[in-house]
Amino acid sequence: MGSRKCAVGIDFGTESGRVVIVDVANGEEVGSAVHQYADGVIDTVLPNGKTRLEHDWALQNPLDYIEVLKKAVPEALRQSGLSPDDIIGIGVDFTACTMLPAKADGTPLCALPEFRSVPNAWVKLWKHHAGQPEANRINETGAKRGEAFIANYGGKYSSEWFFSKCLQTFNEAPEVYRAADRFLEAADWIVWRMTGQERRNECTAGYKAMWFKSQGGFPAKEFFAELAPGFANVVKEKLSEKFYPLGGKAGELTPEAARWTGLRPGTPVAVANVDAHVAVPAATVVEPGKMVMIMGTSICHMLLGTKKEMVEGMCGVVEDGIIPGLWGYEAGQSAVGDIFAWFTKHACPASISDEAKKRGLSLHEVLAEKASKLRPGESGLLALDWWNGNRSILVDADLTGLLLGCALATPPEQVYRALIEATAFGTYKIIKAFTDKGIAIDELYACGGLPERNEMLMQIYSDVTGREIKVAASAQTPALGSAMHGAVVAGHRAGGYAAIQEAAAKMARVRDESYKPNRAAHAVYGKLFAEYETLHDYFGRGANDVMKRLKRLKEEVRARG
Repeated sequence: MGSRKCAVGIDFGTESGRVVIVDVANGEEVGSAVHQYADGVIDTVLPNGKTRLEHDWALQNPLDYIEVLKKAVPEALRQSGLSPDDIIGIGVDFTACTMLPAKADGTPLCALPEFRSVPNAWVKLWKHHAGQPEANRINETGAKRGEAFIANYGGKYSSEWFFSKCLQTFNEAPEVYRAADRFLEAADWIVWRMTGQERRNECTAGYKAMWFKSQGGFPAKEFFAELAPGFANVVKEKLSEKFYPLGGKAGELTPEAARWTGLRPGTPVAVANVDAHVAVPAATVVEPGKMVMIMGTSICHMLLGTKKEMVEGMCGVVEDGIIPGLWGYEAGQSAVGDIFAWFTKHACPASISDEAKKRGLSLHEVLAEKASKLRPGESGLLALDWWNGNRSILVDADLTGLLLGCALATPPEQVYRALIEATAFGTYKIIKAFTDKGIAIDELYACGGLPERNEMLMQIYSDVTGREIKVAASAQTPALGSAMHGAVVAGHRAGGYAAIQEAAAKMARVRDESYKPNRAAHAVYGKLFAEYETLHDYFGRGANDVMKRLKRLKEEVRARG
């Protein structure tokens, strides 16, 4: 095996970091490992066990990311049987926007004793929504000033994105803001720790942080000044105005990072990427007309185009944002697998738990088996998939879930199926937003944990959307995509590739089997989708703001203790 040329892909997810080592000649996975974050998602109390968090907070410990380098990379290398000299490049992807404040040397503020009990000093994970007031302020100010970036985000900037989180820190914890020399994506931070070079990527800058190279970079400082007094120089003082393209070289592995990983010092490291975006070429998609769905706790919908269009509620459109030479569109649902996990954790009856234990199956397997015997429309149930707000197309973190049509005889598998159908309707709503603007979506591709585990879910998505769904062959598609970028940064001379399209042709593939829509089921789902759209607009577009009123009441009651 010593003669093989391989690349390492490191995928930093919501709960864990995943590492694959891939043969660059054919995409074969020769080693892999997973490291679960010790602190996981921090959403109730800080690791000190004392500092409670408010609703809508979601934080992480950046030191967990270093442990992925120390534990998972050496384990994957051990599995592969390779020498460090056989590794020609490294690629990294991350959830986004996942943002942290740091000192000038890269030290995270939350690692300093004086800031360990300050929530705003920790990493704000992608699903941190507590900056919604700041997002509202950004949208109001941007619309009033006619800022061009608003259209690039489909009409609304999200609470999940970079400056919503940064402005929240400025407003709530000025001591953290003052102490931070840098606010940056965790993707760029981990590459900084690996290479000793601060090299921010164009992808997250465009999709999350209002930076557009064709529009001269960031909005003017007058915009930031209008957001809050003292915030005018946030770009100059806390960020950077230099960004690096995908497929470019961020630097080389430092001796310290080489000791962590067991790899060779000087191994080239690619500019960081986003987990969803890097999965697109790993699913074989390098041309327009094909939407890639990265399906797990949430769904990201990625699409390539030859021109820029403003699509309502999209997360962003960025030039060269996914594949060089094309516009990359992003949309998404902020809770999918998380909704099914909520149901099994909080609403699943003991009878299902007992059956699962007796048969040696998971709760999801038992529920899916029962739910698969139901026909579309049979339960009389309909749900809105807003358990974690709406990312696209309403872009409103204050919206909440809804289940309609329950009766005393409603069994759990009917609710489970209705929740799956609701997420499929949410995806179909996003697809229609694009196709209504004349952007073709001829084929669907899927990757992530859900396609690996739930065939019933995938068939429902095919039936609802009326489209065939092809599934990426790799179970670790983002990590494969990062390895592909590692092969690109290595280049031809080292045995890699000159461009990501070339790497995709050799290293990426889809399964032979796909999911094809049942036309009769699609017709029934068409009727249910019409009802979904009615509820979507009624509760989501201001006709009835009861969800927001209830949320405010809950917060008022909690505040009173």
